[in-house]
Amino acid sequence: MTTILLARHGQASFGQENYDQLSELGEVQAQMLGQHYATTQRRIDAIFTGSLVRQQDSARHFWERYQSSIGSSNDNDMAVTPAIDLNAPQSYVLPQFDEFNHKDVFIKADPAFGSQGAIAAEIAKADVPMMRLAVLFDQAMQRWHAGDNDHDYIESWSQFNERAKQALEQVRLQVTNLNLDSDSTVLVFTSGGVIAAIAAQLLQQGSQTAYQLNKSLVNTGVTSITLKDQGARLLSLNEYSHLFAEGKRFVTWR
Repeated sequence: MTTILLARHGQASFGQENYDQLSELGEVQAQMLGQHYATTQRRIDAIFTGSLVRQQDSARHFWERYQSSIGSSNDNDMAVTPAIDLNAPQSYVLPQFDEFNHKDVFIKADPAFGSQGAIAAEIAKADVPMMRLAVLFDQAMQRWHAGDNDHDYIESWSQFNERAKQALEQVRLQVTNLNLDSDSTVLVFTSGGVIAAIAAQLLQQGSQTAYQLNKSLVNTGVTSITLKDQGARLLSLNEYSHLFAEGKRFVTWR
């Protein structure tokens, strides 16, 4: 059976003007996953990402650490064909794995939040601004997931959910195109929304389950799926033991 590992990107820049960039901690988290897989001799046969910067940079930090750690190993069996060519994005970027447009979801919940300044002014009123921001975002997500206002959004929840389904099928196609053998392992760096949608689909659950799963997904946490014939099965969800190598402080959800 082919194993698909869906890894959430490292910590991005929540609350900043440009969310789509890794924080310093996010870079370290991706490196820690690379170190962990190299140390445990987890062979990675192919790597894909969505087109977002935080997803691609997570793959880059992972691969650089993984390669350097494998290269220093005495186990020659791990000297495998490179799983990704970072100089050829067209060979590994799959836009189906992009996250939903969180800015659109946020603004459509309340048009008053159409600017960064308006959001900043609102959360500044709170005793704990970041907690207030999280509450507002939760309300926006509930509205999006409910499906009662689908026409408001650039991409409704149902459309996004269908795209997530297509993303998994795209990986299946890539496995075939690359002629990977039946025990191959493919790693995909994507985002929480995509992983949660796919996991809920495999569990035959709906949008509210997907939303609850999304809120629990850790940065660089890995969800495992097995592919066999035309079927897919959820093997594990949100595994992040690699982050405890140097302490719990590396576990984040943003």
